Amino acid sequence: MRKFLTAKWHDLVMANYEVAPELLAGRVPLGTSLDFHDGRCFVSLVAFMFLETRVLGMSVPFHINFEEVNLRFYVKRETAEEVRRGVCFVKEIVPRRAIATVARLFFGEPHEAWRMSHAKQENELIYAWWKGENAHSIRVETGANLGVPAEDSHGEFIIEHYWGYTRRGETRTDEYKVEHPKWELLEVKTNEIKVDFGRLYGADFEFLNKEKPFSVFVAKGSEVAVYKGAEIKQNGK
Repeated sequence: MRKFLTAKWHDLVMANYEVAPELLAGRVPLGTSLDFHDGRCFVSLVAFMFLETRVLGMSVPFHINFEEVNLRFYVKRETAEEVRRGVCFVKEIVPRRAIATVARLFFGEPHEAWRMSHAKQENELIYAWWKGENAHSIRVETGANLGVPAEDSHGEFIIEHYWGYTRRGETRTDEYKVEHPKWELLEVKTNEIKVDFGRLYGADFEFLNKEKPFSVFVAKGSEVAVYKGAEIKQNGK
């Protein structure tokens, strides 16, 4: 497989909400099924930095370092060789139209371009994104380095997914691979999530405005490689 994109993903803030599987059932791509941890189904609001971004080995001026915020959920696909644990996106927000356009064309991902900012101090991370008066933000205060989460833990389930799946209509699913080393987590001392889920993601997600996250993680991140996607054949190959 050919590497389509390389970058560093750093300072990942992940606010994780338990939801009913029925909320996501109609969004699950053909050939995959919802993935659960300890019988629970999750969506995650994720904000992070793209750094040193290269597409097909080339960097594009003004599109090298930028923020992304996405809402994702978790699926799996069983092949003859392995169970591939992956993610699907409800929406991904980036600060430049060209980035959103490339992601939609090459991966079919639901990207939108918004104004965005971030701030990082010694023990604080803040991400903000807005369109006019439609403004949202997430802030966390971090503490000690907790290291790589234990095998089969909730933390490992949330951060260790190495496949992406895109629903391209009722009969087609595309799959792409993501490579990175295991990530270390930082302690989250406090968090403040000012997000209107209904305005961002539709009425189905509005109830999250009143919910507290099941968990909030901060991952240090690493270098990553995203490979060019391919359609899943209906015989599973």
